[in-house]
Amino acid sequence: MRVLYGVVGEGMGHAMRSRVVLEHLTGQGHQIEIMASGRACQFLAARFGGVNQIHGLHMIAEDNRVRLGRTVWSNVLAGITGAPRNIRAYFDLIDDFRPELVISDFESWTYFYAKLHGVPIISIDNMQVINRCLHPPEILDGVRAEFELTRAFVKSKLPSCDAYLITAFFRAPIRKERTSLFPPILRPEILAATPRPGEHLLVYQTATGYDALADALRASGVECRVYGMRRDLAEDQVDRNLTFRPFSETTFIEDLASCRAVIANAGFTLMGEAVHLHKPMLAFPLARQFEQILNGRYLEREGFGMTVEDPSDLGRLRAFLARLDRMEEKLATYRQDGNGALLAALDDLLRRAPSL
Repeated sequence: MRVLYGVVGEGMGHAMRSRVVLEHLTGQGHQIEIMASGRACQFLAARFGGVNQIHGLHMIAEDNRVRLGRTVWSNVLAGITGAPRNIRAYFDLIDDFRPELVISDFESWTYFYAKLHGVPIISIDNMQVINRCLHPPEILDGVRAEFELTRAFVKSKLPSCDAYLITAFFRAPIRKERTSLFPPILRPEILAATPRPGEHLLVYQTATGYDALADALRASGVECRVYGMRRDLAEDQVDRNLTFRPFSETTFIEDLASCRAVIANAGFTLMGEAVHLHKPMLAFPLARQFEQILNGRYLEREGFGMTVEDPSDLGRLRAFLARLDRMEEKLATYRQDGNGALLAALDDLLRRAPSL
């Protein structure tokens, strides 16, 4: 089957999980054409042929918060300059590929193609959980306005798909038809990793404004292997109990599999990997980024970690370290059979595509 696959380029989580699905589809013999924006394009182009670069939405984050004004202005400018390239790629695709099915990981251009040409479309992402599931009052306490705004955006992004395959490390009641919930999609390197007990903390933090966290980690005396806080490192830099490391996927996964716990923003991909490997996580959601707030609150509700929505509240770090045993007990009950359930559901949808 000829499949058009769209991947939004905001963050790398969309690209990493799409890689898993794309490898499955190509292994099944399907012909794939990929539309991707931002860093996702370069990531996927290194692994697959037929990758087309298009403009996609992006966020600007500084001092642990999304800068709304700069984000909107940057997207407007990029949209003006990116639209001609998008339109050209769009019509080239119509002429040359003629897809029989579209899959979108929160990407709009492939969605528009499907709707304009009557092609079945499947949504695969974690964002749709905001709109298509019910959330308890404690998850939305104090952030109802942000929730409603984000839900409206998510709802408008890919409405009326033929099926929604949503990934989540928690269970939430489904409130809309054609919706299924699955565990996070995990890359092969994570599935191959062997979790084992360790004493160090894995710290991953690329946003600015975390000097106080670094100071608190030094004061804790706990060994920390830190990624992202110092850019352009060529080798490890040791500062007392903190080791600042240059990014290496192999080393990062090794440090993740062998750590005692994880400290990072509340991005979905790393959170899902930590839960799978049974590693407690202290999450610092980006302010004004409701999806990360949602992730962090569910993480704490499930007992898998804690969330800190005020970066200055470093007392939560001490509380987190004191509660690791209880979190490990809760995580020990979490089970995930690889990516089998979602990929089986996708295969079934592909078999039924002409009738969707």
